[in-house]
Amino acid sequence: MGEAAPLLGYTRIRMNRYKKILVLLDLSDSSEQVAFAARDIAADAHSEIVALHVVEFVPVEPMGETMMPSLEIERDLIKRSGERLAELKDRWGLTQTRCRVESGNTKAEILRVAREESVDLIVLGSRERHGLAILVNFTEDTVLHNAQCDVLAVRLKR
Repeated sequence: MGEAAPLLGYTRIRMNRYKKILVLLDLSDSSEQVAFAARDIAADAHSEIVALHVVEFVPVEPMGETMMPSLEIERDLIKRSGERLAELKDRWGLTQTRCRVESGNTKAEILRVAREESVDLIVLGSRERHGLAILVNFTEDTVLHNAQCDVLAVRLKR
C-alpha cells in the first residue's frame, strides 16, 4: 500500500488520507484559493476531486405566468455555470477533477452531493465576519455542523 499518513504531534494520531474530496466553487475570483487547497491536498493523498457549483435560482413570480421563461433561465444558468466550471478546472490544472453543477438550495445540495459521492473531505471558502454578520447562518456553518465527513474552511483573502 502507500506510505503511512504523517503523525500529528499535538494529537499523536495519524492524519486521514482522503480518498475523495468535494470542493465547493462559487465561480468568483476567490474560488481559485479554494480550488488550489483541494488540489494540493488531493495531490498529496492521491485523492479524487469532485468540484461542485450550486445554482440557487429563485424565480421572481414563482406562481405567475412567467414560470416557463424562469425554467429556461435556470437551465441557461446551469449550462453557463457548467461551461465556466470546466474552463476554470482547465485553467487551474485540476486535470483529474470531475465537475458537477446542481440546482437548488445551496446548503442542502452541498450536503446531498457529499453523501451521494461518499466524500471524506469537503473544502469550501470562508470569509471573515464582523458585527451582525456573525449572527447569520452562512453556508460554511451549516456544512460544518451537518456534514458527515471532515470540512476544511479556507480563509479567503479580501
